[in-house]
Amino acid sequence: MVMKQTQKPEQFDIDALRRKVSESLDPITAAAPGTREEAEINPLAKQIAKQFRDENYSPTIITGQLRLLEFAGLFVLGLAIHYFLFDNSVTRTLIDLMIALTGSILAVLFNQIADSYQISALRAPLRALPRTIGSWTVAAALVTLALFIFRPGGLDFRDWLVTWYGCGLAFLFIERNLVGFGIRRWARNGIMERRAVVVGGGKPAKDLIRALEQQPENDIRICGIFDDRGSTRSPDVVAGYPKLGTFAELVEFARLAHIDMLIISLPLSAEARILQLLRMLWVLPVDIRLAAHSNSLRFRPRSYSHIGAVPMLDILDRPIRDWDSVAKRGFDIFFSLVALLLLWPVFIGAAIAVKATSKGPIFFVQKRHGFNNEVINVLKFRSMYTEMSDPTARLAVTKGDPRVTPVGRFLRKSSIDELPQIFNVLRGDLSLVGPRPHAVQAQTHDRLYGEVVEGYFARHRVKPGVTGWAQINGWRGEIDSDDKIKFRTAYDLYYIENWSLLFDLKILFLTPFRLLNTENAY
Repeated sequence: MVMKQTQKPEQFDIDALRRKVSESLDPITAAAPGTREEAEINPLAKQIAKQFRDENYSPTIITGQLRLLEFAGLFVLGLAIHYFLFDNSVTRTLIDLMIALTGSILAVLFNQIADSYQISALRAPLRALPRTIGSWTVAAALVTLALFIFRPGGLDFRDWLVTWYGCGLAFLFIERNLVGFGIRRWARNGIMERRAVVVGGGKPAKDLIRALEQQPENDIRICGIFDDRGSTRSPDVVAGYPKLGTFAELVEFARLAHIDMLIISLPLSAEARILQLLRMLWVLPVDIRLAAHSNSLRFRPRSYSHIGAVPMLDILDRPIRDWDSVAKRGFDIFFSLVALLLLWPVFIGAAIAVKATSKGPIFFVQKRHGFNNEVINVLKFRSMYTEMSDPTARLAVTKGDPRVTPVGRFLRKSSIDELPQIFNVLRGDLSLVGPRPHAVQAQTHDRLYGEVVEGYFARHRVKPGVTGWAQINGWRGEIDSDDKIKFRTAYDLYYIENWSLLFDLKILFLTPFRLLNTENAY
């Protein structure tokens, strides 16, 4: 009797693919790609990009705000009931305060455990109502039990607890229904959705789209399809969605539209083509996923995510997203205001010195690359004679440059000329810490930086900064060789991949000390 060997399911090594991506995108060892002209997208793609220009609401941010709202609502209800209906003695007030605080925290915690903050649960509040009521009931019951066990005379709080529990039920019922109405409306209007582009056409793209459409709580909006193949191998319309252009045009499309995710619908066996795609697409501040809805594959749990029941291999994640971006924005605003309070005499002194020693405006405005390659106007104290200034930065400032004023030379060496960029931070164009923004036409040896460094524009996946990891490691000032821009880019990419608030704080703390090294600052 011949035993039939059971075929083991194929296992795709996503970690190996990630390593190859990382090695091929190393800005120091990667070969320069040569001149790349921006791909002009067609009128249909421009029209669709315009429809998705406005930012959408992040589900993660919304559910986080809802947790804060329910905690604050229950807590304030407990205090209000105490103030208006019961004894306001100091001892009683402190006890009621602790009870309200503990009960509100437990209610949010149990709702989290019960998955009551999932978008699907919020979209249908009546269906999820038993979980919401159960979580609040368990929280109130635990607080009551603890009060009766550890507090003599715990029955004295009975009326307050019953009133608070009843008002809490009413609050959660009304609030959840209002939130559900809002989420359903946002979903219809496209305000709260994840916008995705399918990379690759033909049957794999069709199967992927059909699988996504079958998910009951799907929050993915397919914006279009991009494929390099002609209409014979890749139809112009797949599953009702148009093919909007080639892979090169996708980069420009994703910079015009607010896209959250790129889903690659190529076979997993096409590793070389996938790697080629990633070398082109990784510069975009989006999630990049590899569709993996074949039943013959086995995946490591940490390597993939799901859209409904459709598995996606996580290739690259958008850096500094959701609550991280909120925390970083708060960090920027707080320390920018502190800097203005501490440094206002320096601002005034520099402004007077610039105006008194040379003709022209106090500030110099230069166009530089910002987040997602958008062009922003960056402020500096003017350090050059007005008639010799170079807004394009085609000619880098060199040692003893005659275009720089005597005051400007001091401002540049001390980096005081960069201080007005704090106003760019408050306006939201820059961050305090991040890759330094370069002028749009900045170049070395008559070549733009993007022509020298493969993946140079990946620096723009986050907001540029007033100071950065590259600068405090000595890579500041004149860029007169290819190696300088390569190493600066390498440090910037390291910062993006390893970002944290503590990392930002470290860079901010070290910046004044590292600025004492003026060797390359002219």
